[in-house]
Amino acid sequence: MENTKARRALPVVSLGAEHLVIGHLMRRNILTYKAPPQNAGYDLICIHQGRADRLIRVQVKSRYQTDCDGQFLINDKKKTFDDFDYIILAFLNIGAFYGRKPLFSEFGDRKPVFYTLPKECVRAYFANSGWTKIQTKGKEKELDKYKNERGFEQIAKDLGITCPSDL
Repeated sequence: MENTKARRALPVVSLGAEHLVIGHLMRRNILTYKAPPQNAGYDLICIHQGRADRLIRVQVKSRYQTDCDGQFLINDKKKTFDDFDYIILAFLNIGAFYGRKPLFSEFGDRKPVFYTLPKECVRAYFANSGWTKIQTKGKEKELDKYKNERGFEQIAKDLGITCPSDL
């Protein structure tokens, strides 16, 4: 297949990242809602089912290419940066889009990976460039504590949601 911009325009896949995150958070018994479209600063709202006094605002950033560079663009405007509590970086891993590997090769098609970063640590991962980016490539070991269920557990803890096995 030919690598073209038209092939890389996948708005449904980007929206799917938010729904995948919703599903994973709800698996952990975290009540999660999609924020209104075009909402500045966050995409999801998480609450404790029995307590509406505390909520967590989550921004979802996604990369669909398995062979991506591991960078995520972040809006660093003070107004929107302060509007979220966590950023969840979603590597959707749907295929190899760069180079000569087939799109759905063994390398390309893998399970999604999520990193749930608290707002305080997001700036520490900014790449040194003219853009405001979070660079994850080469930092997998230090990001491991935020990966998949370990990351989602931070939100559950902040909301006071006990693990179902602890009930």
